[in-house]
Amino acid sequence: MKRSPTTVFSEWAEEGRDEKMAKGHEAAVSNMLDGVLKNYNSYRFIDAGCGNGWVVRLVNKEPNCKSALGVDGSKRMIEKAHRIDPKGAYLHADLMSWIPEKRADIVHSMEVIYYLPNPKEFIQSVYTNWLAKNGRLIVGLDFYMENSSSHSWPDDCGISMMHLLGEKEWIAFFEDAGFQSIQSRRFGAKESWAGTLIVSGIK
Repeated sequence: MKRSPTTVFSEWAEEGRDEKMAKGHEAAVSNMLDGVLKNYNSYRFIDAGCGNGWVVRLVNKEPNCKSALGVDGSKRMIEKAHRIDPKGAYLHADLMSWIPEKRADIVHSMEVIYYLPNPKEFIQSVYTNWLAKNGRLIVGLDFYMENSSSHSWPDDCGISMMHLLGEKEWIAFFEDAGFQSIQSRRFGAKESWAGTLIVSGIK
């Protein structure tokens, strides 16, 4: 029986699979961050769907980072983030309804938003409620229409909610939300793997 993403990921946190996920995403995330952090002399950063908080800890080491906050719908993941980094800022919240107290200059999300009930609505909320003017949203996606080897994941992982969308659809979500300077590219493509789809835009 398929279960909700947060239920599955909470189990993965207890089993230590979050560390394997972080390692698997490390190269793509490093590529994403290298492309955006250099554009800001000082910035507030939010990782949407932060898991055990590894990206927050990475960004906190950067000299231009004023603050880095991780938010995740899995309570177990956030508990683990606090155990690893007691002084870090990690919050358990529903990404669809949560609004930050302070707007961010960079919102990052890796392998998360296709699990949400309404990805388009989430992207609109980030634009409207999360980002400061000239702020950037950047997302990484491995589960998408052009990456055929990912299509079996809902069955493989037993997850009930995963939105399989094409690259043009993701770009359209950014356009409809009001983002400018939208870019999309694929990182790490190889035989039978289309690569991580990276989409970003500026408010």
